[in-house]
Amino acid sequence: MKKLLVLLVSFLTFTNLLAQTAAADADRIIGVWQTGSGKGRVQITKYGDKYGGKIVWLKEPNDENGKPKLDKKNPDVSKRQATTLGLNNLLGFKSTGKGKYEGGTIYDPENGKTYSCVMTLENDNVLKVRGYIGISLIGRTDTWTRVK
Repeated sequence: MKKLLVLLVSFLTFTNLLAQTAAADADRIIGVWQTGSGKGRVQITKYGDKYGGKIVWLKEPNDENGKPKLDKKNPDVSKRQATTLGLNNLLGFKSTGKGKYEGGTIYDPENGKTYSCVMTLENDNVLKVRGYIGISLIGRTDTWTRVK
C-alpha cells in the first residue's frame, strides 16, 4: 500500500511539473514584436488562458495633419475615432503546444478587416503570423521579430 501511495504522489508531482513547464513554454510568445513591414510593433500579453496583443509603436503615428492616426476604416463606425496606437489587434489565441497558437483573430487597421489567425514561434525571436479567410491555405504569412 505504501508503494502505491508513493507511486501515486510521484506521478502527481511529475504531472504538475509537466503542466508548469508547458505553461512556461507557451508564455515564450509574451513580449513586443516588430511587424514584417517595420511599420508597427505589437505587445503580446496573456489574459486568462489566452493571448492577445495591441499596437504599442508606429513608425508613423501621426497623419498628414500631425494628429494621431485613427482607426478610420473600422467597420464599426463608433470605433473610427479610436487611435491606432494602443489598438487591440490580436485576440483569443490559445497555445496548442510546440510554439503554436490558434483560435485567434488579427485585425488590420490599414484595411479595417479582421482575419482568422495562427501564430507559430519559429524560435525565441521569430514569430510567423498567418492571417486567413476560411481555411489557412488561403492567407498571408508575416514574419515578426522580437524587440529587445
